[in-house]
Amino acid sequence: MKSLLLPILIIFGTLYFTTFTNGTPIRRDDKPPRTAVVESGDMFCIFLPKDYGGNIGESESTAIAACTHESPNAYILPAGFIVSAHFKEDTGYVQVTGVMNGSIYGLSPTDSGGQYDMKAPPNSVCEGYSKFVNLVEPDVNHYCIRCCNDTSKCDTGDSEKGCEYVIPGNYSG
Repeated sequence: MKSLLLPILIIFGTLYFTTFTNGTPIRRDDKPPRTAVVESGDMFCIFLPKDYGGNIGESESTAIAACTHESPNAYILPAGFIVSAHFKEDTGYVQVTGVMNGSIYGLSPTDSGGQYDMKAPPNSVCEGYSKFVNLVEPDVNHYCIRCCNDTSKCDTGDSEKGCEYVIPGNYSG
């Protein structure tokens, strides 16, 4: 019996903790992975297609939250995906802007991206905030997320103008 305990613990531990293995997400629960967190440039989440290599615009209703750290109700971003992260906190909002390496998750360099917010994917939230907007632009390798308590500071109506317009910030590598 004791000889079986270690293998069982290893298997349980592997299934319980959130990680990415060759681009395949593994999670520790069955809840839809749709909770973003923005705490700092080292601890934040963005939304991505649920499948490796998915198209941003086509995944707006099925996207998953993926984080730089282990977080309830989210996956962990694959190593090397985030190239730079610039955190900003101001009255009524927090945000992270930066550069990503979309090829790490199989995103197409011709995908002009899209927007995730409280409406898409369904039941998505930014923990502790009443509204959020998140754009991912594989063609220019930019990503941005802003979570707001002052809802006027989260523009969800101009996604076609891109990260630099919707969420002004630092997009340097």
